[in-house]
Amino acid sequence: MLDNPDPNPAPRLRDALASPETKRRYVRRLFSTIADRYDLITAVLSYGQDRRWKQRLTELAAAGPATQALDLACGTGDIAFSLARRGARVVGLDITHRMVQIARGKRGVPAVDFVTGDMMALPFGDATFDLVTTGYGIRNVPGIGQALAEMHRVLKPGGVLLSLDFNRPVNPAVRAVYLAYLTVVGSALGFVLHRDPDTYRYIPESIRRYPGAIQVNALILQHGFRESEYRPVLFGLMAIHHARK
Repeated sequence: MLDNPDPNPAPRLRDALASPETKRRYVRRLFSTIADRYDLITAVLSYGQDRRWKQRLTELAAAGPATQALDLACGTGDIAFSLARRGARVVGLDITHRMVQIARGKRGVPAVDFVTGDMMALPFGDATFDLVTTGYGIRNVPGIGQALAEMHRVLKPGGVLLSLDFNRPVNPAVRAVYLAYLTVVGSALGFVLHRDPDTYRYIPESIRRYPGAIQVNALILQHGFRESEYRPVLFGLMAIHHARK
Protein backbone atom coordinates (compact mmCIF):
# COMPACT_ATOMS: atom_id res chain seq x y z
CA MET A 1 0.00 0.00 0.00
CA LEU A 2 1.29 3.46 -0.83
CA ASP A 3 1.81 6.13 1.80
CA ASN A 4 -0.62 9.00 2.02
CA PRO A 5 0.74 12.23 0.58
CA ASP A 6 2.25 14.83 2.92
CA PRO A 7 -0.49 16.44 5.02
CA ASN A 8 0.10 19.84 3.47
CA PRO A 9 1.37 19.35 -0.08
CA ALA A 10 0.95 22.23 -2.48
CA PRO A 11 -2.57 21.75 -3.88
CA ARG A 12 -1.40 22.28 -7.44
CA LEU A 13 1.13 19.45 -7.22
CA ARG A 14 -1.20 17.11 -5.34
CA ASP A 15 -3.97 17.65 -7.90
CA ALA A 16 -1.54 17.32 -10.80
CA LEU A 17 -0.66 13.75 -9.81
CA ALA A 18 -4.22 12.70 -8.98
CA SER A 19 -4.88 10.86 -12.26
CA PRO A 20 -2.94 9.59 -15.30
CA GLU A 21 -4.31 12.37 -17.49
CA THR A 22 -3.49 15.20 -15.09
CA LYS A 23 -0.05 13.67 -14.52
CA ARG A 24 0.52 13.51 -18.28
CA ARG A 25 -0.19 17.23 -18.67
CA TYR A 26 1.85 18.20 -15.62
CA VAL A 27 4.91 16.12 -16.57
CA ARG A 28 4.94 17.54 -20.09
CA ARG A 29 4.90 21.11 -18.77
CA LEU A 30 7.42 20.35 -16.03
CA PHE A 31 10.08 18.79 -18.24
CA SER A 32 9.72 21.52 -20.83
CA THR A 33 10.41 24.00 -18.02
CA ILE A 34 13.44 22.21 -16.59
CA ALA A 35 15.03 20.86 -19.79
CA ASP A 36 17.84 23.41 -19.94
CA ARG A 37 18.81 22.66 -16.32
CA TYR A 38 18.11 18.94 -16.45
CA ASP A 39 21.73 17.77 -16.36
CA LEU A 40 22.50 20.00 -13.37
CA ILE A 41 19.44 18.96 -11.38
CA THR A 42 19.95 15.26 -12.05
CA ALA A 43 23.52 15.51 -10.77
CA VAL A 44 22.48 17.39 -7.61
CA LEU A 45 19.56 15.14 -6.69
CA SER A 46 21.54 11.97 -7.37
CA TYR A 47 24.32 13.06 -5.00
CA GLY A 48 26.64 13.41 -8.00
CA GLN A 49 26.31 9.71 -8.83
CA ASP A 50 23.95 9.85 -11.83
CA ARG A 51 26.55 9.24 -14.53
CA ARG A 52 28.06 6.32 -12.61
CA TRP A 53 24.64 4.66 -12.27
CA LYS A 54 23.96 5.13 -15.97
CA GLN A 55 27.37 3.65 -16.76
CA ARG A 56 26.47 0.62 -14.66
CA LEU A 57 23.25 0.20 -16.64
CA THR A 58 25.19 0.44 -19.90
CA GLU A 59 27.62 -2.23 -18.74
CA LEU A 60 24.73 -4.55 -17.91
CA ALA A 61 23.38 -4.01 -21.43
CA ALA A 62 26.53 -5.53 -22.96
CA ALA A 63 25.69 -3.71 -26.20
CA GLY A 64 27.85 -3.98 -29.29
CA PRO A 65 27.85 -3.22 -33.03
CA ALA A 66 25.05 -5.72 -33.68
CA THR A 67 22.74 -4.18 -31.06
CA GLN A 68 19.72 -2.17 -32.13
CA ALA A 69 18.85 -0.12 -29.02
CA LEU A 70 16.02 2.18 -27.99
CA ASP A 71 16.54 4.59 -25.08
CA LEU A 72 13.22 5.86 -23.71
CA ALA A 73 12.75 9.09 -21.75
CA CYS A 74 16.23 9.75 -23.09
CA GLY A 75 16.46 13.28 -21.71
CA THR A 76 19.62 14.94 -22.97
CA GLY A 77 21.06 11.64 -24.19
CA ASP A 78 23.41 10.25 -21.51
CA ILE A 79 22.41 6.60 -21.81
CA ALA A 80 21.90 6.79 -25.57
CA PHE A 81 25.38 8.19 -26.13
CA SER A 82 26.93 5.67 -23.75
CA LEU A 83 25.36 2.80 -25.71
CA ALA A 84 26.47 4.34 -29.01
CA ARG A 85 30.06 4.54 -27.74
CA ARG A 86 29.93 0.77 -27.44
CA GLY A 87 28.96 0.50 -31.09
CA ALA A 88 25.20 0.05 -30.75
CA ARG A 89 22.81 1.62 -33.23
CA VAL A 90 20.67 3.78 -30.97
CA VAL A 91 17.37 5.63 -31.16
CA GLY A 92 16.62 8.02 -28.29
CA LEU A 93 13.00 9.00 -27.62
CA ASP A 94 11.63 11.65 -25.27
CA ILE A 95 8.24 13.29 -24.97
CA THR A 96 9.83 16.68 -24.30
CA HIS A 97 10.96 18.22 -27.58
CA ARG A 98 13.37 20.59 -25.84
CA MET A 99 15.22 17.60 -24.34
CA VAL A 100 15.58 16.15 -27.83
CA GLN A 101 16.86 19.48 -29.14
CA ILE A 102 19.53 19.65 -26.43
CA ALA A 103 20.61 16.04 -27.09
CA ARG A 104 20.86 16.69 -30.83
CA GLY A 105 22.93 19.80 -30.19
CA LYS A 106 25.65 18.10 -28.16
CA ARG A 107 29.08 18.06 -29.76
CA GLY A 108 31.79 15.42 -29.65
CA VAL A 109 29.35 12.56 -29.08
CA PRO A 110 28.53 9.46 -31.16
CA ALA A 111 25.71 9.51 -33.71
CA VAL A 112 22.26 8.78 -32.26
CA ASP A 113 18.85 9.21 -33.89
CA PHE A 114 16.65 11.27 -31.56
CA VAL A 115 12.88 11.53 -31.92
CA THR A 116 10.09 13.19 -29.96
CA GLY A 117 7.47 10.65 -28.91
CA ASP A 118 5.40 9.03 -26.18
CA MET A 119 6.71 5.88 -24.50
CA MET A 120 3.10 4.72 -24.03
CA ALA A 121 2.56 4.75 -27.81
CA LEU A 122 5.90 3.99 -29.43
CA PRO A 123 6.20 4.84 -33.15
CA PHE A 124 8.04 1.61 -33.99
CA GLY A 125 7.05 -1.78 -35.29
CA ASP A 126 6.83 -5.00 -33.32
CA ALA A 127 10.10 -6.80 -32.51
CA THR A 128 12.32 -3.96 -33.75
CA PHE A 129 14.94 -3.66 -30.98
CA ASP A 130 17.39 -5.94 -29.19
CA LEU A 131 17.58 -3.60 -26.21
CA VAL A 132 15.30 -1.04 -24.54
CA THR A 133 16.69 1.22 -21.83
CA THR A 134 15.21 4.02 -19.76
CA GLY A 135 16.54 6.31 -17.06
CA TYR A 136 13.85 7.64 -14.68
CA GLY A 137 11.18 6.87 -17.28
CA ILE A 138 8.93 4.28 -15.62
CA ARG A 139 8.28 6.44 -12.54
CA ASN A 140 7.35 9.46 -14.65
CA VAL A 141 5.09 7.77 -17.17
CA PRO A 142 1.33 8.23 -16.51
CA GLY A 143 0.55 4.56 -17.18
CA ILE A 144 3.30 2.13 -16.15
CA GLY A 145 1.47 -0.94 -17.47
CA GLN A 146 0.87 0.60 -20.88
CA ALA A 147 4.52 1.67 -21.14
CA LEU A 148 5.76 -1.81 -20.19
CA ALA A 149 3.46 -3.37 -22.78
CA GLU A 150 4.92 -1.08 -25.44
CA MET A 151 8.48 -1.92 -24.40
CA HIS A 152 7.66 -5.62 -24.62
CA ARG A 153 6.04 -5.14 -28.03
CA VAL A 154 9.01 -3.42 -29.68
CA LEU A 155 11.60 -5.84 -28.28
CA LYS A 156 12.69 -8.85 -30.29
CA PRO A 157 12.29 -12.28 -28.67
CA GLY A 158 15.10 -12.58 -26.15
CA GLY A 159 15.50 -8.80 -26.08
CA VAL A 160 16.54 -7.00 -22.90
CA LEU A 161 14.92 -4.20 -20.89
CA LEU A 162 17.03 -2.13 -18.48
CA SER A 163 15.54 0.61 -16.31
CA LEU A 164 17.23 2.92 -13.80
CA ASP A 165 15.09 4.86 -11.34
CA PHE A 166 14.66 6.18 -7.84
CA ASN A 167 13.27 3.48 -5.57
CA ARG A 168 10.60 3.78 -2.90
CA PRO A 169 12.29 2.33 0.21
CA VAL A 170 10.28 -0.30 2.06
CA ASN A 171 11.51 0.72 5.51
CA PRO A 172 9.26 3.58 6.73
CA ALA A 173 12.03 5.39 8.61
CA VAL A 174 14.45 5.26 5.67
CA ARG A 175 11.65 6.32 3.32
CA ALA A 176 10.76 9.30 5.51
CA VAL A 177 14.35 10.58 5.66
CA TYR A 178 14.88 9.99 1.93
CA LEU A 179 11.73 11.84 0.90
CA ALA A 180 12.40 14.64 3.37
CA TYR A 181 15.86 15.15 1.86
CA LEU A 182 14.47 15.25 -1.68
CA THR A 183 11.70 17.62 -0.62
CA VAL A 184 13.99 20.10 1.13
CA VAL A 185 16.66 20.10 -1.57
CA GLY A 186 14.09 20.07 -4.37
CA SER A 187 12.15 22.96 -2.86
CA ALA A 188 15.32 25.04 -2.48
CA LEU A 189 16.44 24.33 -6.04
CA GLY A 190 12.99 25.05 -7.41
CA PHE A 191 12.87 28.41 -5.68
CA VAL A 192 16.41 29.42 -6.67
CA LEU A 193 16.15 28.33 -10.31
CA HIS A 194 12.47 28.92 -11.08
CA ARG A 195 11.02 30.89 -8.15
CA ASP A 196 8.66 27.93 -7.66
CA PRO A 197 9.42 25.38 -4.89
CA ASP A 198 7.00 22.87 -6.44
CA THR A 199 9.18 22.46 -9.54
CA TYR A 200 11.41 19.78 -8.01
CA ARG A 201 9.08 18.75 -5.20
CA TYR A 202 7.52 16.69 -7.97
CA ILE A 203 10.28 14.09 -7.52
CA PRO A 204 9.49 13.07 -3.90
CA GLU A 205 5.75 13.35 -4.61
CA SER A 206 6.13 11.00 -7.58
CA ILE A 207 8.12 8.55 -5.44
CA ARG A 208 5.31 8.49 -2.83
CA ARG A 209 2.95 7.29 -5.55
CA TYR A 210 5.47 4.96 -7.20
CA PRO A 211 4.95 1.22 -6.60
CA GLY A 212 8.63 0.70 -5.81
CA ALA A 213 11.16 -1.74 -7.21
CA ILE A 214 9.54 -4.93 -5.90
CA GLN A 215 6.13 -4.16 -7.36
CA VAL A 216 7.57 -2.80 -10.61
CA ASN A 217 9.44 -6.09 -10.97
CA ALA A 218 6.13 -7.92 -10.63
CA LEU A 219 4.51 -5.61 -13.20
CA ILE A 220 7.29 -6.32 -15.68
CA LEU A 221 6.57 -10.05 -15.43
CA GLN A 222 2.82 -9.45 -15.68
CA HIS A 223 3.37 -7.65 -18.99
CA GLY A 224 4.94 -10.56 -20.80
CA PHE A 225 8.61 -10.60 -19.85
CA ARG A 226 9.79 -14.11 -19.08
CA GLU A 227 12.36 -13.09 -16.47
CA SER A 228 13.08 -9.98 -14.44
CA GLU A 229 15.19 -8.92 -11.49
CA TYR A 230 16.23 -5.67 -9.92
CA ARG A 231 19.54 -4.60 -8.45
CA PRO A 232 19.57 -2.19 -5.49
CA VAL A 233 21.73 0.88 -5.96
CA LEU A 234 22.83 3.31 -3.23
CA PHE A 235 21.65 1.01 -0.42
CA GLY A 236 18.30 0.50 -2.12
CA LEU A 237 17.44 4.18 -2.65
CA MET A 238 17.79 3.53 -6.38
CA ALA A 239 17.25 0.41 -8.47
CA ILE A 240 18.16 -1.00 -11.87
CA HIS A 241 15.63 -3.43 -13.36
CA HIS A 242 16.96 -6.06 -15.76
CA ALA A 243 14.38 -8.05 -17.72
CA ARG A 244 14.27 -10.29 -20.78
CA LYS A 245 11.45 -10.89 -23.25
